[in-house]
Amino acid sequence: MPDRIGIGYDIHRFVKGRKLVLGGIAIPHPKGLDGHSDADVVLHAVSDALLGAAGKGDIGEHFPDTDKKYQDISSLILLGRVYDLVSQDGYQVGNVDVVIQAEAPNLKNYKPRMRAAIAKALRIDESFVNIKATTHEGLGAVGRAEGIAAFAAVMLTKEK
Repeated sequence: MPDRIGIGYDIHRFVKGRKLVLGGIAIPHPKGLDGHSDADVVLHAVSDALLGAAGKGDIGEHFPDTDKKYQDISSLILLGRVYDLVSQDGYQVGNVDVVIQAEAPNLKNYKPRMRAAIAKALRIDESFVNIKATTHEGLGAVGRAEGIAAFAAVMLTKEK
């Protein structure tokens, strides 16, 4: 079976009264992201990329926002379950590449901890996880600092 590539995307709006969680870590910010789980757009994008590469649908199919057991759940737990699902078919993660789109907060100092959290959840070396952050230069909802979006690409390889 050849290597497989998947892409994922997620976006959530900011709300008051929630902590901001990105890439599996809490980040100081006056607002968090609105969502059924912890609304970690980074891990949701990575999860969707994994599921897409394996041909297993999307995160909403596996963890519906209508199911109370996923209310406020850590997306690290969900990512671990996605990894287990993908690895059942003999796949392992080759690499992960993420782009976070946010006007604020500045994520430069948090990227190493995000890489470590994602690598641990996917049972790979941190060198196989890359995270980039960019702004929208004031354009659109993300540019107006109404929320944060993330894209992820994942390579799956078949265990030999």
